[in-house]
Amino acid sequence: MTAPEELSGETPSPRGKRLPPWLRVGLPRGAAFGRTASLVAAHGLCTVCRNARCPNIFECYSRGTATFLVLGEACTRNCVFCNIATGIPGPPDPGEPDRVAKAARELGLRHVVVTSVTRDDLADGGAGHFAAVTARLRQTLPGVVVELLVPDFQGRAAALSVVLSAGPDVLNHNVETVPHLYPRVRPQADYARSLELLRRAALRPGVRVKSGFMLGFGESPEQARRVIADLAGAGCAMITVGQYLRPSRRHPEPVRYVHPDEFGELAAYGRECGVAGMFCGPLVRSSYHAETQAATGEGSVVGPGRGCEGA
Repeated sequence: MTAPEELSGETPSPRGKRLPPWLRVGLPRGAAFGRTASLVAAHGLCTVCRNARCPNIFECYSRGTATFLVLGEACTRNCVFCNIATGIPGPPDPGEPDRVAKAARELGLRHVVVTSVTRDDLADGGAGHFAAVTARLRQTLPGVVVELLVPDFQGRAAALSVVLSAGPDVLNHNVETVPHLYPRVRPQADYARSLELLRRAALRPGVRVKSGFMLGFGESPEQARRVIADLAGAGCAMITVGQYLRPSRRHPEPVRYVHPDEFGELAAYGRECGVAGMFCGPLVRSSYHAETQAATGEGSVVGPGRGCEGA
């Protein structure tokens, strides 16, 4: 497991200074963190919390929550912000859906978030595996809310249809950054393709669509607002906006650290665009307090070291 000191937030800023106070995170206290980590490991599972070195892992694990990472630990893409290794993972594990469901039951989760590495090597991009995980969660935990954070499936409408037919409550796909930065930040992705996936998902009755992106790659405030407007136009009910933090010294430094007030301005703009579920703040991530996001349907600004208001 990643050592706490490796995730303590004490990474030099772009100007060689310590992180601003609103980006500092505390180390875990009490036994809950260790219990969550041990349970996940006992079931042979991965979490994006650990594999992507999320700065919120201490808080979330200590609350007994985790976002499950399925379909392996190696990704077929190479996004500059991501800590997950690039490579070709093995075949999908048919026992993984059952282990995810059992772990979710033991954790007492009412809202389960499942994501994956991108599997461009698979004919369906892993869509069938997402469907199998969803089905097993429904069988094991009646009444559970299932949120799937999916890749773009290379634009395959049939693959998306397989996932949507499984009946997730929330379908999440992150655009990650503004379109003009895709060649540098997400070289194997396509902004228009991601928007089309979100539009298709929004047409499915009973599914709430969600997306998100990060600030700090060099985008302008106007470009960030344009993305919010695009996501609103695509039918997103929820949008998350957070600060990019490099997960290791191998990754590029942020161009800047965005003040919490700017996140508040973006949240207000999103609501003007008709998106009630705006969740914006320096430490916001797409699955951070996901249960609260889905339950309230009303966004809030997440301040330093705090969860969503009302959480």
